[in-house]
Amino acid sequence: MLNLSELVRIYVCLAPTDMRKSFDTLAALVRDWLGYDPLSGHLFVFRSRRGDRVKLLWWDRDGLTLYYRRLEQGTFRFPMTNDPAARSIEVSSQELSLVLWGIDPTSVKRQNRYQRTA
Repeated sequence: MLNLSELVRIYVCLAPTDMRKSFDTLAALVRDWLGYDPLSGHLFVFRSRRGDRVKLLWWDRDGLTLYYRRLEQGTFRFPMTNDPAARSIEVSSQELSLVLWGIDPTSVKRQNRYQRTA
């Protein structure tokens, strides 16, 4: 499983993505469609139209890394947004972990925790 620093931001592309795309095409999507720098060290998540496949693109110090996961049964359930103009949403590493383990993050009840304001 992925072990990500809290400094790594995770962005989920809301538009379904063709899973035949690889490093360069996904990096171009990050740059042109999502408006982020693919070499920033952040993690970018792409979901197939059927929702049974995901690709994760991540710049790891000296090169792009591509993770690909295919489910034999079921789909990945990512949180959604109410903003129709949004192209991506940011999720935490815990939410990504839940999704990859097959848990719908919207069905999880969180306990109140202290959060320091910026």
